[in-house]
Amino acid sequence: MPDQSSLQTAAPPQPVETELWRGYTSQWVHFWFYFFCLLLAGAAVAGIPFTGGLSAVALIIPLLMWIICWWMTRTTVYELTSQRLKVHRGILTRRLEEVELYRVKDYVMEQPLSLRMLGLGNLTLVTSDATTPSLVLRAIPGVGAVREQLRTAVQSERDRKRVRELDVDNTTPIPHV
Repeated sequence: MPDQSSLQTAAPPQPVETELWRGYTSQWVHFWFYFFCLLLAGAAVAGIPFTGGLSAVALIIPLLMWIICWWMTRTTVYELTSQRLKVHRGILTRRLEEVELYRVKDYVMEQPLSLRMLGLGNLTLVTSDATTPSLVLRAIPGVGAVREQLRTAVQSERDRKRVRELDVDNTTPIPHV
C-alpha cells in the first residue's frame, strides 16, 4: 500500500519576493507648513522682551508641530517588491497597505514645477483593488525611474500569474431605428 505522503503532490515553489525600491515622501512637500512654524517661533522669540520671558514657553507649540509633521512624513515608507507595493504609515498606530502588482491598471507621473526643480514627483496608481482603488506616492525622488521599475514589475507579475487586463465598455449602443 502506498504511503499517504507520497500521494500528495508538492505545491510548486513560490518565487522569492525581492525588494526593488524603497523610498519616502520628501519633506519639501511641507515647506510652507515649516515656514509657518518658523514664523510662529520667530513671533514667540520677538515677544520675549514684552512678556518677561513668558512667550518663550510658546516656542514649544511650533516645535511640536514641526516634529510631528516631520515624523509623520518620515514614517511613511513606500516599498516596491517584485510582487507588491507596500505603504507603511503611522507613528504610534502603524498601518500597512498592500497592492498586488498585477492589480495595477494605470499609473500617472506628475511633476509640478516646484517638485521638478527639486528632482521630485508624484506617482499615482489606479488599481482594481477594492480597498485601494487609487494610491499616490507623493514627492518621491527619481519618480521617472521608479515609474519604469513599477511598469516592468507589473508586467512581470502579470506574466507570472497569467493575468491580463480586460477593458469593458459600459456604454449601451443606441439602436438604429
